[in-house]
Amino acid sequence: MKQKSFGMMRFFNRGVLLATSVAASSLAWAQGSIENISGAMQGGVEIVRIDFSEPVAALPTGFVTQSPARIALDFPDTTSSLGKSAVQINQGNIRSANLVQAAGRSRVVLNLKQASSYRTELQGKSVLVYLDTTVAPMAATTSQPVSFAESTNSEVMAIKDVDFRRGADGSGRVVVTLPNNQVGVDLRPVGKGLTVDFLKSSLSEGLRRRLDVTDFGTPVQIISTTQQGERVRMVIEPVGDWEHSAYQSDNQFVVEVRQKKVDLTKLTQGPGYSGEKLSLNFQNIEVRSLLQVIADFTNFNIVTSDTVTGALTLRLKDVPWDQALQIIMDAKGLGMKKNGSVLWIAPKDEIDDRTKKDFEAALAIQKLEPLRTQAFQMNYAKAVDMVVQLSTTAAGGGGGTTNRFLSERGSAIAEPRTNQLFVTDTAAKLEEVRQLLLTLDVAVRQVMIEARIVEASDTFGRSLGVRLGATDLRASRGGDGGYSLGTSGNRIGFGTNYSNAVASTSAGGAINTNGNFVNLPATALGGYDPSSFAISIFNSAANRFLNLEISALEADGKGKIVSSPRVVTADQTKASIEQGTEFPYPVTAPNGGTVIAFKKAVLKLEVLPQITPEGNIILDLDVNKDSPGEVLNNVRAINTKHIKTQVLVENGGTVVIGGIFELFEDNTETKVPVLGDIPGVGNLFKTRTKSANKQEMLIFITPKVITDRSAFR
Repeated sequence: MKQKSFGMMRFFNRGVLLATSVAASSLAWAQGSIENISGAMQGGVEIVRIDFSEPVAALPTGFVTQSPARIALDFPDTTSSLGKSAVQINQGNIRSANLVQAAGRSRVVLNLKQASSYRTELQGKSVLVYLDTTVAPMAATTSQPVSFAESTNSEVMAIKDVDFRRGADGSGRVVVTLPNNQVGVDLRPVGKGLTVDFLKSSLSEGLRRRLDVTDFGTPVQIISTTQQGERVRMVIEPVGDWEHSAYQSDNQFVVEVRQKKVDLTKLTQGPGYSGEKLSLNFQNIEVRSLLQVIADFTNFNIVTSDTVTGALTLRLKDVPWDQALQIIMDAKGLGMKKNGSVLWIAPKDEIDDRTKKDFEAALAIQKLEPLRTQAFQMNYAKAVDMVVQLSTTAAGGGGGTTNRFLSERGSAIAEPRTNQLFVTDTAAKLEEVRQLLLTLDVAVRQVMIEARIVEASDTFGRSLGVRLGATDLRASRGGDGGYSLGTSGNRIGFGTNYSNAVASTSAGGAINTNGNFVNLPATALGGYDPSSFAISIFNSAANRFLNLEISALEADGKGKIVSSPRVVTADQTKASIEQGTEFPYPVTAPNGGTVIAFKKAVLKLEVLPQITPEGNIILDLDVNKDSPGEVLNNVRAINTKHIKTQVLVENGGTVVIGGIFELFEDNTETKVPVLGDIPGVGNLFKTRTKSANKQEMLIFITPKVITDRSAFR
C-alpha cells in the first residue's frame, strides 16, 4: 500500500493551542465503516472511542476550532454504519459527536463545552481521542511538538543571513534565511521580549551581532543573535504594547512584531487582514490539500483549478487565515477571484485570461444591445455644457478618437430653451449618465471676497530762520551817516545794497529803512507760511535801528485712505471689479498721424476662489491700486501698486497678503559762511529745515462662503 508522508499541522487562535496531528500515512486506510462512537474516563482523562469494522492503519487528520469549541477528525475511504448522524455523549467536557459523509470520507465532529487540545492513538480496530494531553498514553504514536517547528536535520547547518525590514504598517520584520526548510524553530515570549532558537544550527562570526534598529520607527529596538551549543539563539527586544506573528515559506523564516491597537477587545491583524489567527506546520504538502485545509477552517468554499499543482513547505504561527492564504498564493504564483462565498483559485495568467474574456464578452454584448433615448432636465448646469462634457473625444489607441463618457454608439443633444439634455445610448450607459448628472447638476456655492486697501501717511516738518538788518537815518536828517573808518573821513553804513548802505555826510540820499543784510527766513511747509517774531533796537534820537526777525514753522500731519472693493462669485469662477480714471495721451499712428490712447489709473480686484473640502478657501488674487502722477511731455505718469499671489484662508478669516512701507527724511541747513559757525551767535546767520514723510500700504483680504441669501443684500 502506498503511503504519503505529511508533517504535523497545528492551529493557534487567541493564544489557545489548536493542534491537529497529521498521520504519517494518510492513504493507508482500508475500506471500512464506523460502527460506534462512545465516551469514557480513564485515569482522569476524557477519551472518545471510535470503533471501526476493519483494523485502522493510520491516524486521522483533523483540526480544532475555538468558537464554537469543536474537534474535527477526517477518515478517508470510510463509511458509516451507525444509522444516525448524531451521538449524545454528555460526559465531562464532551457534549456530543456528529458524523458527516462526503466525497468518499467521513468526518467526526466532537462538540465540546470549551476548547481543548487533543491527541490520538491507534488500538486495533479503534481510534482513541485523548482530550487531556497532560497524561501521555502508553502506546502513543505522536511526539511532543516544539513551539514552532520540529527539526529533521541530522547535522548542524549554518544560517545564511539575518536581516531586518520595516513593514508598510509600521511593523518590524526579522527575516532569517535558513539553510533548508527542515530547521527546527522554537519561538516563545520571554519576559518583555521574544526568544527564537534555531535547532541544529550554527552562526558565522559576521552574523553574531547586536542590531540596534531603533531608527526604523517600529516596536522592535534590539536584535541579538548568538551561538549557544548546537543552536542559534535570537533575542528580539520590542517596546510598548505589541504582538507578534511568525511564518516560514520554504527556507525563509519571518517574525513580525507590530503595535497593538487601542481597542484591546479585538485582535490586531496585519494591513488589510481581518481573519481569525491560525498556525500551520506542513512539510512538502500538496498545494491543493493545503487549500482544502484553509477551506475547512473558514466559511468559504474554495474551488481550485486543475492547473494548480505542486507541493509547499509552510510554517505559520499566529497569522490571520486570509494572510496565510495570500502567502500560499504568492509562493505559487496563484490568483484568486471571489464570488459570494466561493473562492476560485488558479494561476494568475489563467485568471487574467478569464477576466479578459469576460470583458470582451461584455463589450460584444454592449455593441449588440438596443439603444434607448432619455431626457434629463438640467436645473443648475447648462445642457449645452453637459453635451460637451459627455461627447468630448480624446485620442485613443491607434491614433483614433474615443468618446469620453458615452459608448461608441451613444450621442447627446441639448435643447437650450428648456435646458434639457437628450441622451441616446444603452440602458447601462443611461444609468451611468443619470448618476453623473446627479453629481454635476448641483448648485454651486458662492463666495464673497472683500479687500481692504489701507494707505496711511505720517508727515513731520520743522523750519527755523532769521532776518537781521540795520538802518542809519542820520544822513537823511542832515547829519553824518555811517561810522568813521580811520582818519581819512571814510565812513561805513548799513543797508540792503551799496548805494543805500554806505552814505557820507555830503550824499544826502535817501536811506532804505527796511534793509536786511542777513535774509535767511524759515521755509513754507505743507503749503503753510511760517510765523515770525521781530525785534527792533534804536538809539534815543531814533535815527539808528537794529532789526531782528525770527521765523519758525512746525507741521505735523497724519492721513489715511481706505479702499474696500468687494465682489461675489461662484466657486472656481474668476471675477473682477475695478474703479478709476482713464487718461488720454497722444500716440503716433503707423501712417504718421496722431491718435489718442488711454492709460488706466484704477483700483482693481481680480480673484479666483476655490472652496476646499475642509471649508477653507484658496484664493488666486490680483490687486491693483493706481493713482495719477506728474505730467511729462503732455503724458501723465501712473503711480501703481500691484500684488499678485495665492493664499489659503479659513472661511470668514482675514489675512494680510502684502504691504509697502516708505520712509523719506530730509535735513537741510543754510548759513552765512564763517558767521554761521560762531557758537551761539551763529544761529543768527543760518536757517534749519527738517522734514520726515512715512507712507505705508496694507492689503487685507476676507473671503466668506455665502450660505444664506440674506448675505447677498
